[in-house]
Amino acid sequence: MSHPPVMQARIFAVDDEPSNLKLLEKMLVRQGYPAPVLIQDSRQVIAHYLEARPDLILLDINMPYLDGYKVLEQLQALDDPLLPPVIILTAQNGKDELLKALAAGARDFVSKPFSRVEFLMRVRNLLDAQIAHRLLHDNHTLLEQLVQTRTQELNNARIQAVQCLGRAAEYRDNETGFHILRMSQYSALLAKYLGCSDKQCELLQYASQMHDIGKIGIPDRILLKPGNFNDDEWEIMKTHSRIGAKILEQGDAPLICMARSIALTHHEKWDGSGYPQGLSRAAIPLEGRIVAVADVFDALTSNRPYKVAWSIDDAVQHINDGAGVHFDPAVVAVFLEHLDEILKIRDRYMEL
Repeated sequence: MSHPPVMQARIFAVDDEPSNLKLLEKMLVRQGYPAPVLIQDSRQVIAHYLEARPDLILLDINMPYLDGYKVLEQLQALDDPLLPPVIILTAQNGKDELLKALAAGARDFVSKPFSRVEFLMRVRNLLDAQIAHRLLHDNHTLLEQLVQTRTQELNNARIQAVQCLGRAAEYRDNETGFHILRMSQYSALLAKYLGCSDKQCELLQYASQMHDIGKIGIPDRILLKPGNFNDDEWEIMKTHSRIGAKILEQGDAPLICMARSIALTHHEKWDGSGYPQGLSRAAIPLEGRIVAVADVFDALTSNRPYKVAWSIDDAVQHINDGAGVHFDPAVVAVFLEHLDEILKIRDRYMEL
């Protein structure tokens, strides 16, 4: 039959008197506990603690080098969530000493000479509480790990759903999945150099993949038309921004909220001449301003059944000319400054 955990507890006994340490060891071993770690030099307590955390510490007060209060102070400084209880063992039994010890972090106070039965009961009670605390802490840590794992699984599933939605819109428009990859990578890169956090850059990378999700709601006769739109067709085509925002309006996760914002605002222009709301300057969310540059650059430099790709130089000039008119000048400046990295992304995700 195995011993209960409490009877396998690791106990430190700290006292400068060898005879006191031997007495404590004898009582504990006779009761069925493992032999305690005997520490005669109080300066060694922390070193022993860091080597193997105890479940209980029996601590004398009056010792050379470091008294019991100093040892308690060092233990508290460890800020260990599993800091073991400390029983003070001392011949000083005044109320002031008791209060001082408890205030310093001790959990119990036993006056010498003490009753063996009483001492062992106090040891058992504190060990029971400490073992329960440790088990609770371990279970809480395990639960946190499980929650993190499950959260990551859900996040991965959400990202995959986002990518599928984005590709659905692109395929309807005779686009390819490479456009989404390039444009989303451009967007994350621009966000990074504009000072966005790593989390915001990651959100933008995935949220931008749904920028044209609203094209799902545009009739094929318009969406797939090879030539220019007439006025009526253009008005219908422009509704894809609002349709996209409508598709995404029910979600409240950060990823969906940002995707909704991008779908609605990536066709707005810096000077207020864009659609669907005619927003201008800082009224356009940053994510919309970033995706506007990334989307236009990739569209201009990509071959499509209805158009030949522009040269890199011509596309870059178009972006530069649009600064302060179509595009946020700050986003354009970052785009130009890091064009070499933009082109590396383009080369990495070139269509076959």
